[in-house]
Amino acid sequence: MKVLKDILYKVSLTSTIGNMEVEVGDIVFDSRKVLSGTVFVAISGTQVDGHAFIETAIEKGAVAIICETMPEKLQGNVTYVQVVNSSKALGIMASNYFENPSEKLKLVAVTGTNGKTTTVTLLYQLFMEMGYQTGLLSTVENKINELTIPSTHTTPDALSIQKLLRQMVDAGCTHCFMEASSHAIVQERTAGLTFAGALFTNITHDHLDYHGSFDEYIKAKKKLFDELPKDAFALVNADDKRGMVMLQNFKGSGHTFGLKFPADFKAKIISNTLEGLELEIDNRQVWFRMIGQFNAYNLLGVFAIAVLLGEEEEEVLMQLSKVPGAQGRFDKIAMYGITAIVDYAHTPDALENVLKTIQGVRTGGEQVITVVGCGGNRDKTKRPVMAKIATQFSDKVILTSDNPRDEEPMSILREMEAGINPVDFKKTLVIEDRREAIKTAAVMAKKGDIILVAGKGHETYQEIKGVKYPFDDRQVVAELLNLLNKD
Repeated sequence: MKVLKDILYKVSLTSTIGNMEVEVGDIVFDSRKVLSGTVFVAISGTQVDGHAFIETAIEKGAVAIICETMPEKLQGNVTYVQVVNSSKALGIMASNYFENPSEKLKLVAVTGTNGKTTTVTLLYQLFMEMGYQTGLLSTVENKINELTIPSTHTTPDALSIQKLLRQMVDAGCTHCFMEASSHAIVQERTAGLTFAGALFTNITHDHLDYHGSFDEYIKAKKKLFDELPKDAFALVNADDKRGMVMLQNFKGSGHTFGLKFPADFKAKIISNTLEGLELEIDNRQVWFRMIGQFNAYNLLGVFAIAVLLGEEEEEVLMQLSKVPGAQGRFDKIAMYGITAIVDYAHTPDALENVLKTIQGVRTGGEQVITVVGCGGNRDKTKRPVMAKIATQFSDKVILTSDNPRDEEPMSILREMEAGINPVDFKKTLVIEDRREAIKTAAVMAKKGDIILVAGKGHETYQEIKGVKYPFDDRQVVAELLNLLNKD
């Protein structure tokens, strides 16, 4: 049991009513999870306001309520604590409750529009290869050394983060690498964390449905760097024009990496093929298993982070050359003379990067056939842009359903079609059923051709009207190519 006042250490309090010495057994922000002896934190969420469930929490046994607005009706046997920001308080309280595990790890956050998952996964794989006990918090999966814990969000809620970090510390982990999404930063899910450093990959068009404007999206990313401690480092992409913006107001040690402009950590692409990528980093030429300029940035960022964490450059490059990267990020499936690539690209910039990479490794007259869709209940403004990019950099395009969620799939596809230049209509098909779309691409493909299936990557489901149906692009592609037996 913990004492309430100790859990509230470093939380900005407005007022308190009741016994601050009360012992509590757990912290929750979901009233359905309240048990006797619980602290209930009322969060003003984007869809539900936790303040509406304070009475329910008390009825179920909550002994303390953390809120931004005091309820009109107060119970005499309950402690009430008013705070400025409940979400931020939750992060700090969770950290205190789990005995501040991030202070016992070298915790590094990676933020940006594209490359987060690949970067943290590479860092995890690299440090495991170098013999460290290592944790990972990512879109694809969470890991504590070799133990895999399924992931439901790019960045978990504050309670889950602290609980996972506590488990990592207890398992002997010395390092943890985590994705920090813009949503998580704004929603204070990273509050209460002590970071050793943070990396900014890039920023492009995404999540404007949530943030409202591109400027607000940039501010969300920058907030992570503004709040880093003085003894932390920050690493930013010098080739992204917003990279240096992240370092404004930063109190610690700032560093840059890049391929084009002057930077503290530089790399040069020597060769780029479907078999791999050769880079020159610090006058050393190293071959990597990954493909494309965007992965050159990811690899260079990982190299720089490892060096900033005190690792030897030569050892880092040797071990980094062995690692495979993240699932669903430029996953290559070669069967019957056809190369299929499954990638999570779900933003205009990511799709363009992948398609330009494919164009860069073409050897002759092979076709590029792209299967792509856009998710429902998400930023609608990128839909026509995604379709336009697909048709610009592909020989044939099949627009299909992604995760339509609560929207009608054909409505999404019509919005995508609006971005296609009239001259490109003749090379574009619209097939709502994703499996049929992939099958059609496989039928179209001849030996030597390249099929890109974009948008879902590592996901193993398709979300339609609130139901998640099993669907793994990688499995479906391999199954259909094998079924059609392109011999």
